[in-house]
Amino acid sequence: MAEPCLIFVGSLNREAPYFQGARGTGLTVYSFDEDTLEVAPLAGFSGIDNPTFLSVTSGGHRVYANSEIFGWSEGLVSALSFDRARGTLAPIGMQPTLGSITAHNMISDDGRWLFVVNYGMGAGGPDQSLVVYGIREDGSLTPPVSSVQQAGTGPDADRQERSHAHSVTRIGPNLLLIADLGTDTLTTYAVDDDGGLSRRHVCPTAPGAGPRHAVLHPGGGWIFVMNELDSTVASYAVSADGRLTPVDAKSAVPETARADNHCADIQISPDGRFVYGSNRGHDSIVTFAVDDATGQLTHVAHTPCGGATPRNLAISPSGRHLLCANQNADVITIFARDAQSGSLTATGATIAVGTPMCIRFA
Repeated sequence: MAEPCLIFVGSLNREAPYFQGARGTGLTVYSFDEDTLEVAPLAGFSGIDNPTFLSVTSGGHRVYANSEIFGWSEGLVSALSFDRARGTLAPIGMQPTLGSITAHNMISDDGRWLFVVNYGMGAGGPDQSLVVYGIREDGSLTPPVSSVQQAGTGPDADRQERSHAHSVTRIGPNLLLIADLGTDTLTTYAVDDDGGLSRRHVCPTAPGAGPRHAVLHPGGGWIFVMNELDSTVASYAVSADGRLTPVDAKSAVPETARADNHCADIQISPDGRFVYGSNRGHDSIVTFAVDDATGQLTHVAHTPCGGATPRNLAISPSGRHLLCANQNADVITIFARDAQSGSLTATGATIAVGTPMCIRFA
């Protein structure tokens, strides 16, 4: 019998006008037995504001959490340690993020760097889009090592009035991809040995697409992007130097639902055969099969998310389960995943969490 997984959950605990209530407590760690579906809380930490996105080291000993705080010209990124034996989460330290509405972060493959993305609202403050921090041996973060600012607009005057960098994704050795919802661009940056950033390529998306999150195929070569504003999932070929070439785009919802839907997260199965996306409004999880020879997408199913406003998804390391954070239903739904067909089946097991925003497996 396999050892239970670790699940790290960030929940909203500070009001923001663009969210529908803050009913969470901050950061919580659970154990999850994939055989019995038993979930047990292990540790919690309420001394952090709005941890809307998390990254966790492979062993689960370190957590890096963004604090997305409306009205501040800079957010915060916090480093925390988790001790499973003692059942404790403890802060190590925090750093300012050099930008507002801190949206996403990612640990480098070698564990040396943390990359943080700021969505940005209004004007003023340092207003940086992508920021690099060093990770010290004790897990703490250095002050910012480097940063870049993106600029531009898109055709949606309400949502694309400025750059809104939304996520950072590794697409190759020392290559990062920034999805910018505000400018309809996917921008590749190279990271040097000292954490410096250099812009390599800019790939425009469809006008008004609003790219939000992206995932790299496990075998490399393909990137899949969830577009929030036009409710599509797009695939791109990725060259060795990080240049993107559009391949395919499919609607994430039925045509009748597109006007009232806003896509959120995207995940890919461990074998790269299926991608899953969350639809806020349609309140579903869309499944596409991936042709790993061509990058083409084939629609498989829409599965009800088991709540409302599915913000974030996570697939267990074994690939057997997919978890969905239903922000406005205060529940995480646990689905069984069929590795052959890609289909999702509600297990009936759930985790009650106030305003869940982010789920990460160790």
